[in-house]
Amino acid sequence: MAIFGELFKKKRLELGKTLRQFCAENDLDAGNISKLERGKMSPPISEEKLQEFAKYLNIEIGGEEWQTFRDLASLSAGRIPEDLKEKEILERLPVFFRTLREKKFTEKELKELLEKIKES
Repeated sequence: MAIFGELFKKKRLELGKTLRQFCAENDLDAGNISKLERGKMSPPISEEKLQEFAKYLNIEIGGEEWQTFRDLASLSAGRIPEDLKEKEILERLPVFFRTLREKKFTEKELKELLEKIKES
């Protein structure tokens, strides 16, 4: 899944850096970062590595963008974010997923659903 990689690449490009520039400045392997951005390699799930990447990408730790970054890393690695693993939340996920599968949401409806979720 390339969702995390897409965000990673977007943030890198916002810095005005080519892949090679970014990797050289941060002592990263360009091949691995390229795979990460294209969704060919799972993102790291360790908090330390994610914080390191966030620092390189100018993502403020603790902010909303940081939460999105962490959540996308977990989801792209095929995992549920740690803070969502409460029993009550996990029990509701099957109903949520069934609803998403059965109803073809328009973009407007999906945005409305997301707003309702944020408010609850």
